Amino acid sequence: MAEVIPFRGIFYNPDKVNNLADVITPPFDVISDTEQEEFYTRSPHNVVRLILGKTSADDTPSHNPHSRAADYLQNWLADRSLVRDTAPAFYLTTLDFTIDNRPVTRSGLIAVVRLAPFDAGIILPHERTFTNVKSERLALMKACHANFSPIFAMVPDDAGDFINLTRHLSAQRTPGIAFRTHDGFYHKLWRIVDSDSVLKISAALQSRKLYIADGHHRYETALNYRNWVHAGQPDLSDGHPANFVMMYLCSMADPGLVIRPAHRLLRDVSSSAIDRLLVVAKPYFEIETISFSGSERDGALERFIGKLNGSGIGQSIGMAVKDRRAFYYLTLKNSSDLNDLFGPDCPGPLRQLDVTVLTRLIFTEFLEFDQARLDNEKLIDYTTDAREAVGRVHRGDFDACFILNPTSVQQVRAVADQGLVMPRKATYFYPKVITGLVINPLTS
Repeated sequence: MAEVIPFRGIFYNPDKVNNLADVITPPFDVISDTEQEEFYTRSPHNVVRLILGKTSADDTPSHNPHSRAADYLQNWLADRSLVRDTAPAFYLTTLDFTIDNRPVTRSGLIAVVRLAPFDAGIILPHERTFTNVKSERLALMKACHANFSPIFAMVPDDAGDFINLTRHLSAQRTPGIAFRTHDGFYHKLWRIVDSDSVLKISAALQSRKLYIADGHHRYETALNYRNWVHAGQPDLSDGHPANFVMMYLCSMADPGLVIRPAHRLLRDVSSSAIDRLLVVAKPYFEIETISFSGSERDGALERFIGKLNGSGIGQSIGMAVKDRRAFYYLTLKNSSDLNDLFGPDCPGPLRQLDVTVLTRLIFTEFLEFDQARLDNEKLIDYTTDAREAVGRVHRGDFDACFILNPTSVQQVRAVADQGLVMPRKATYFYPKVITGLVINPLTS
């Protein structure tokens, strides 16, 4: 099973960088252009310069954001803005945040994990990846020889022994790092270096598979980087850092392991197409219409959101349409009716997902979208906030939105266990694991 070991991480030096909130970011793939500029302004040492550097009209194959990232990394190490830990450690973290107005804590263990191809059944994915993203990330790794962002992975923990161990270890110690980020989240980190605790952690993880929650592109890029290093150094030792990747490991039993839905917003959908959808959907869905006058919209929206929140997982989908004083609430009548439509290429675990029903039935069958239409980012957008989605339709930014229930951790596990992958944007793990707290060097 997975080989999980401590490592000597690289950290921001508190003598040089006194506010970690000014230098950390989310992963590169969720940073907007506006946020990139904000991070650049926030601190000259912000990690955005390493993971998502600005481009320039003067860029060349040898002078570009990746080469500049390598220069920043080396300069910050040289002037001790970044310092490497003196001994290998497991880095135990907690994150305090709120979800639906309730406080939540998520625990995570940052370690390095031996790379294994997906077909080995040790580390399992649940999403597809895209070649252009992986090639760009590989170029960055070749320039910098480091993992800047940990892969977010889930640990099966049916008995709760892993989460209980991490809670016990953090309760015994004073955190070495504690800070609040600009979004109000509170982070703590403990260095676990004593041999007894390290052995207990290793023993708790030694028989587990790991399930990638977030960072599929980065994991596959790490595999490609390892192969690239091995091609240049065929006698590379088994313990070389290139054979490992930095991961943030979270128990599947952790109440702070939150998956939010990715609601869909559509452009270029005619009113007549919506009318046809409501007709052809009737054999498969119970359709409830929540009508309202102009002054009743807010109350109707709350009833609409409330019905969706109380519907359970994989049972219903909401719809709002531009210029219509109604919300639509579609409840699947019988999932067995989908057998003929979906066929053998869509096995049971995938059929239970809201996003599969939406993509394969409503979008492809009823609205007759082809793959090019589904892949067109100008015509489809995503948000995890249902009220935001409805508001953007109400303002006329989009023609319609579809509101989904979140995918569950159990559904992710069931899909991955069968070697399947979910449709795009089936999960949004929240909050994202921050980048810049710990860096993993890939050189000896």
